[in-house]
Amino acid sequence: GLTDRLSDTAQNALCNIVTIFLGLSVGCKAIASTFLTWDTIKIIILGLLAFIFSTVGGLVYGKIMCKLTGGKVNPLIGSAGAVPMAARVSQVEGQKANPVNFLLMHAMGPNVAGVIGSAVAAGVFIALFG
Repeated sequence: GLTDRLSDTAQNALCNIVTIFLGLSVGCKAIASTFLTWDTIKIIILGLLAFIFSTVGGLVYGKIMCKLTGGKVNPLIGSAGAVPMAARVSQVEGQKANPVNFLLMHAMGPNVAGVIGSAVAAGVFIALFG
């Protein structure tokens, strides 16, 4: 019974507590005149656009793979390339549609690829602009 409680705490309460403390620590140091600038707003908008294109592109590519393989690839795994929680959402939604679906490990593949791609892109940008 202890393992379930620890797992539940790590997934929910602990994550929320760490997020709150991180937000408070950053928020206490942030000054509105330096934080709320057009450069910051542009970065937030670009991040949102990148997230949208990543999710939509993954879903479209998943649908293409599903068609090319005759339905052997579940297109839902394409949505998992953006953030780690997206793989778990793909797993839950896949099991709602079909209880024998086990997509988590397959959805983590594009997820890890997205993280590696982001790291490579960051390295290229640092090399070019840093």
